[in-house]
Amino acid sequence: MQAVILAAGKSTRTYPLTLTRPKVLLEVMNKPIIQHNLEGLTGLVDEVIVIVGYKKEMVIERFGNEFRGMRLKYVEQDEQLGTAHAVLKAEGFVKDRFLVLMGDDIYERSLFEECVKHDMCVTARRVKDPERFGVWITEGKRVKGFAEKPKEFVSDLANCGCYVLDREIFPEIRRLERSERGEYELNEAVNALAEKREVNVIDAGNRWVAVTYPWNLLDANEVLLGRVRESRIDGEVEEYAKIKGPAVIGEGTLVKSGAYIEGPVVIGKNCKIGPNCFIRPFTSIGNNCRIGNCVEIKNSIIMDGSKIGHLSYIGDSVIGYNVNIGGGTLTANLRHDGENIKSLVKEEMINTYRRKLGVIIGDNAKTGINTSFYPGRKVWPGRTTLPGEIVRSDVM
Repeated sequence: MQAVILAAGKSTRTYPLTLTRPKVLLEVMNKPIIQHNLEGLTGLVDEVIVIVGYKKEMVIERFGNEFRGMRLKYVEQDEQLGTAHAVLKAEGFVKDRFLVLMGDDIYERSLFEECVKHDMCVTARRVKDPERFGVWITEGKRVKGFAEKPKEFVSDLANCGCYVLDREIFPEIRRLERSERGEYELNEAVNALAEKREVNVIDAGNRWVAVTYPWNLLDANEVLLGRVRESRIDGEVEEYAKIKGPAVIGEGTLVKSGAYIEGPVVIGKNCKIGPNCFIRPFTSIGNNCRIGNCVEIKNSIIMDGSKIGHLSYIGDSVIGYNVNIGGGTLTANLRHDGENIKSLVKEEMINTYRRKLGVIIGDNAKTGINTSFYPGRKVWPGRTTLPGEIVRSDVM
């Protein structure tokens, strides 16, 4: 069997993180999103066709032509005209039935295992706010319709973006017209095909995490770290450092005296942690990172090569690659009124649906000492803040 992974989009909604890399290479628990999916496909498919576009060379360089026994073939979608258009790019390479998934969402392997048992299927999960999603309308366990972000209730089965299809989908794609947002939508083609033959609906449950905005990386990080049950410590832990709960610590990493690590936590290779710092649950720290004296990090992602200076607090935040956080930097992550945090996306303040959210910082940025961030603010790659600056709006 083959799989088709859609990985071409630019994803402006995940700026500033995707200004420097494609979304599928953003890391969760120290692995790119697409790698989690490739690992889940191992042993289920022989070949993966990756539809690439934006910064495609980074994906190709990272994974090459083979992953754990699966052949990888790259097909370019030079103009991103929607999910159906992306799948159509694979027409000359797929033989029969094939799995389709969004390369920038994260799926559990068991969902793939269930899907491949069906001739044709879609995946869905019940949600409390279906007006935010495209939803499948069903009769029993079969597709009977599809609605994109319906204003009135028609279904609460949100589309999860994982399908099993066959070559009959391609004529349906060719008959599509562009949607209101100017794209060719795969769901519309599947819905049209479901009028002619049986398309099953698989309940994804909690086996799917959508990564639409930067803060969704924290959702995915929490889900994946929640599956860590045992510690594996390949680095050095000095006397009087304390590790409580499951922690994975990479080779060459030094945890200094006085550090307190409360799992689940993942720390990469060749890091220096502490002394006297507090790493709280659901934190991922990449390779070659430095966490200084008296730093507290909570429920955050710190990517490779970043340094968090002494006396800093990083909470509910995503810190990109090679970022330098000056000493005393503080991230506010909670409003006084307890309402959900809002963040600026494409010139609109949107509800993040998170009560706690700190800062999103792009690659190679720097903060001056004693910088303080309002909740939900973002820093663009390579930008800096002044010593003592209070950041009330995005630094672009």
